[in-house]
Amino acid sequence: MERKSDIAIAQETPLLPIGEIAREAGIPEEYIEPYGRYKAKIDDKILKERTDKPEGKLILVTAISPTPAGEGKTTVTVGLGDGLRRRGKKAMVAIREPSLGPVFGIKGGAAGGGYAQVVPMEEINLHFTGDIHAIGAANNLLAALLDNHIHQGNALGIDPKRITWKRCLDMNDRFLRQIVGGMGPKANGCVREDGFDITVASEIMAILCLSRDLKDLKRRLKRIVVGYTYADQPVTAGDLRAEGAMTALLKDAIKPNLVQTLEHTPALVHGGPFANIAHGCNSIMATRMARRLADYVVTEAGFGSDLGAEKFLDIKCRKAKFRPDAVVLVATIRALKMHGGLAKNELSEENLAALEAGTANLLQHLENLRGVYGLPVVVAVNRFQTDTPAEIALVQEVCAQAGAQAVLTEVWAKGGAGALELADAVVALAEGESEFSYCYPDAMPLKEKIEAVARKIYHADGVDFAPAAESQLARLEELGFSRFPVCIAKTQYSFSDNPALLGAPRGFRIAIREVKVSAGAGFVVALAGNIMTMPGLPRVPAAEGIDVDEGGRISGLF
Repeated sequence: MERKSDIAIAQETPLLPIGEIAREAGIPEEYIEPYGRYKAKIDDKILKERTDKPEGKLILVTAISPTPAGEGKTTVTVGLGDGLRRRGKKAMVAIREPSLGPVFGIKGGAAGGGYAQVVPMEEINLHFTGDIHAIGAANNLLAALLDNHIHQGNALGIDPKRITWKRCLDMNDRFLRQIVGGMGPKANGCVREDGFDITVASEIMAILCLSRDLKDLKRRLKRIVVGYTYADQPVTAGDLRAEGAMTALLKDAIKPNLVQTLEHTPALVHGGPFANIAHGCNSIMATRMARRLADYVVTEAGFGSDLGAEKFLDIKCRKAKFRPDAVVLVATIRALKMHGGLAKNELSEENLAALEAGTANLLQHLENLRGVYGLPVVVAVNRFQTDTPAEIALVQEVCAQAGAQAVLTEVWAKGGAGALELADAVVALAEGESEFSYCYPDAMPLKEKIEAVARKIYHADGVDFAPAAESQLARLEELGFSRFPVCIAKTQYSFSDNPALLGAPRGFRIAIREVKVSAGAGFVVALAGNIMTMPGLPRVPAAEGIDVDEGGRISGLF
């Protein structure tokens, strides 16, 4: 039988009007702002008025180091939410919004897959409610005000060679990584080097996701550092009087978006920072809103636990003053065999030796989550058709020897029915006690925080700081940013900063080439290895397979 595509499954499943989903979630009508029939913004005022209900259990879904074989973290997140609801729990899903870059690039959409999706998937994966466009507009408004200030006389004494604020675009476009602007007549402005980040790497995306409310958003926008003066003093968005107009552009984007799963479980989809070049979590507002409305909230953090989960725990939890009650670590047998040395075209055949070698990656993620953070973890083995009973048994045995339960999940094929055992395991873990701790304390110097993540989470031998990074760290310490957490931007494919080192590598060092402050977001970004904040398209972009018929029906999304 031919396997149906994700978009075909999504389009043939009847959806409920968003008002019915809101009623199911317990959201009064006065807080609902519909965007068509199946999407809505939820007014954040509900957070100020729903204080009588205890906050629901928070379940974090993370994964092993990703491979081209696929792991299905979002699919498991959505399926688990449906599974908990099938078990009679009042559950919600709270995840990130997809970026157009991956949708048209190599990774595809981020709405789940098979029978475990949030819908309407084509709208969620494309323009959705316009949040990411609003973030791009606010980012580029600040860039325009900055260059205009220099052109109009530069009263602040901004050094054009020390501008740190880039423009952004929500598309993979390597051509825009480094550009020269302001060329031509004097009226075109100061000639200088510039560049673009992808919008989901913009500090404004991080600010939106970490803000408590509109007032907090405006306060954070004001603190953004856009560059330095000739006297080596930071210049902020507040110095340019930009925060009011930027907040006006973001006043609707800050409100979480309500949609549904294929099984009509309420889902909040809000915010979309990448985890390899940003902090990789959905918004604090959406997570808090879901916890006020539901007894179990399933959320996810991008890529492997060394990226998204580390930043969820060390940045988001630190800022929001909450912690997960249980963690689901997603793995696939196909991905583990790649970590064990097999090529992508060799994954369909049983290979217990490669699989056993690849479980080193799984065990290191497991060790980090339990040993460093003190969290209870269940492993979700996301099943593919080619997995054999012997391979499944091997992974479960390896996990059992490490003292962890490994549960087979079949959410792609069965939706929530394929996550019932996982739901039971999560409920049992969430009801238990644990001793949560961060990877490093607030008071630790920035350089030592980076080294702590590299040694404890990546298992590196140490960190090599480029001379520029050394001086940048020293200056940030002088400016009073030493208590900020760190957000390390590195490849998602390896614990190291070398994407070719799969499995659980040892004997390597992390190279930090540049450090910059995201003062509004409240963290310091350290760029490791050759990581780029503006991705490029692959040889065959996913965009080539996307189409729309004369009736407006989209095809080719996945």
